[in-house]
Formats: sequence, structure tokens, C-alpha cells
Amino acid sequence: MRFQFFLMAKDFFHNTVKEALEKDGWTITHDPYELRMEALHLFEAKMQIDLGAERLIAAEKGHEKIAVEVKSLLGPSLIYDLHNLVGQFIDYQIGLEAQEPERVLFVAVPKIQYERLADQELFKRIVNRAGLKVIVFEPDAKVVTKWQK
Repeated sequence: MRFQFFLMAKDFFHNTVKEALEKDGWTITHDPYELRMEALHLFEAKMQIDLGAERLIAAEKGHEKIAVEVKSLLGPSLIYDLHNLVGQFIDYQIGLEAQEPERVLFVAVPKIQYERLADQELFKRIVNRAGLKVIVFEPDAKVVTKWQK
């Protein structure tokens, strides 16, 4: 039996994050960044991370490459949104490690939602346990305000 599924819906803030990354000096290389799961020999599937980007750090260091999953966290339940965010992050991290291990996965979240979560003990534990790397952005100004690695 073969399974095939597609995760393709763009988040509400997709273009905002794209513009914020470009303002921050990143070149968008993929929109979306497609993960090919055949490398994991699990099933025929495609998953798409919202954006791929890279920035030349210095000649002697080469390129820093990232993949960014954009999350608005605007649903009726912040806990449910957070649960989905972590699940996607873990799935995408596994796929990215198999496909392009030098590319670092980030999740981009709006500043106001990040501030609601940042002091919560549950969020701190989730970030630590899942190894979440977070880009915080200001939607109105379309700028990155924080990188949490």
C-alpha cells in the first residue's frame, strides 16, 4: 500500500516573513522548500517547509543555510497551535537531516505570540526538549526582531 499526502497551505504571514528575511540579508532560494521523504524509505510523500534561504556569512565560513516554517499561532487555542508547530518541526527536522543536513530548520512566529509564550514554563521546556530554533518577526514592520537558536 502506498500513501501520498501533501502539506502545502501557506501560513497567513508567509509573505511577511519572506520580506523580513530579505530585509535581514537573506536570499530566498526555495519557496516552498520541498522535502523528499523517499530518503527515509517510509512512504511516498512530500512535505514542504515554507521557505529556504541562505546568507553568505564570510568566504572562509561558506554559506549559512536555513529552512523556515512560518506559524501565525492565531488559532482559537494557542496550546493546540503550539502542539502542531512542534509536531511539524520534528517531522521536518527528520526529513531535513536526511535530505540536506547542513540546512538549519527554524520556525518563524509573530512577536506578539512569542511574547505570550516566552515566559511560560511549558514553552521553555518544549523549546529545550524539541530543540526549537525560533525566528521572531514583527508583522507590521516586516522585520526579524529575534533569532533564538
